[in-house]
Amino acid sequence: MSVVTDSPVHSSSSDDFAAFLDGELDSVSDEEHEIESSVKRRKVESSGYVEEIQESVSVTSVGRGSGKSREKDKCSHPGVFSQMCYACGEKIEEDSGVTLRYIHKELRLGSDELARLRTKDVKNLLRHRKLYMILDLDHTLLNSTGITDVAPDEEYLRNPPNYMEGSLFVVPKMPIMTKLRPFVRDFLKQASSMFEMYIYTMGDSHYAAAMASLLDPKKEYFDARVISRDESTQKHQKGLDLVLGQESAVVILDDTETVWSRHMDNLILIERYNFFASSCRQHKIPCKSLAELRTDESESDGILATVLQVLKRIHCAFFKDLGDDPADRDVRQVLRSERSEILKGCKIVFSRVFSLYVQAETHILWRIAEGLGATCCTEVDPSVTHVVAADAGTEKARWAVKENKFLVNQQWIEAANFLWKRQPEDNFPVKPPKNT
Repeated sequence: MSVVTDSPVHSSSSDDFAAFLDGELDSVSDEEHEIESSVKRRKVESSGYVEEIQESVSVTSVGRGSGKSREKDKCSHPGVFSQMCYACGEKIEEDSGVTLRYIHKELRLGSDELARLRTKDVKNLLRHRKLYMILDLDHTLLNSTGITDVAPDEEYLRNPPNYMEGSLFVVPKMPIMTKLRPFVRDFLKQASSMFEMYIYTMGDSHYAAAMASLLDPKKEYFDARVISRDESTQKHQKGLDLVLGQESAVVILDDTETVWSRHMDNLILIERYNFFASSCRQHKIPCKSLAELRTDESESDGILATVLQVLKRIHCAFFKDLGDDPADRDVRQVLRSERSEILKGCKIVFSRVFSLYVQAETHILWRIAEGLGATCCTEVDPSVTHVVAADAGTEKARWAVKENKFLVNQQWIEAANFLWKRQPEDNFPVKPPKNT
């Protein structure tokens, strides 16, 4: 078993910021200004974490030919570092714009500057046939539990079998135990050729840094693009306002759709990875965990391997027929188009799946099925292909059997939603009536 004995070094990406700042200063000086900047750095250790702090930034702007300083009010103040506009050097008191703490804790960019950088970055990325992908951590790429929350049937994990080497970790200073999802390393390696990847977690920054170190110890995939709840701009929500990429080129992979209420069209919902018993309890799943059962998802055809194939389809469809400008395309349209093919041609009637007090058309299963391309209705007729029922004793369920229609339980729709593929109906039988 791999054991992380020290807290991971928290990267403030000051080197990346210095390069970024220098680039911005150079662009200002090009044929307009002569700029001098001096940046001092010193390392300060705090609570076991190392931070590089930009100690001072001195910027002098001189108008060419006139010998007079340009008036500061002509500067749009595109960005602020340490309460100082990095274009003109003026001290900025107001807290406007978006603070990108994951790049540097004192970097704040205005909306116009963000838009400019996103436009520039997405064009460059598309030239390399890449999109952006935002990855959740917990229950998507891995599963963590507190050391004290390990269930009795999971105690063997404290001295795990050899086959878990490299996938089960203990972070004593948290203190937590973390299990990487099967296939995650191959997933990241292959996905990195198609996407510039970010981590975005509702965990705190220390946890995010620790998990990023487990997933990407050589910093090949994420670099400084690790966003936690500490950097998020809205409580209990995730947003793309912190991502230096246009929404039209972003794919999100997460097990929780409610945190992406503003970006549902970008989301690929993934089935939760509940390796530990504490996760099953958290999500009120009335069964033993994978760890308790001493089993795991498949490496070759598990959830991440399946999602990788979906991502390849999305990427291929986005860059297909390069006659037009890729910058004019929208990956959200590709996602909708791909999803609408999954249950295309299916006409579904539900039976006792919804409460009598719920309007059928508003139920999540109804909406999912329609999003997958199915047609949903409330009454049976000869054109109906599937009856989704809670038990086989309902009138509509008996009609399906009599008319040789597909009779399935609701998990048939859920599986198609997670796996992006119509599943064999025989794998989702409806339970017999309770009185039999």
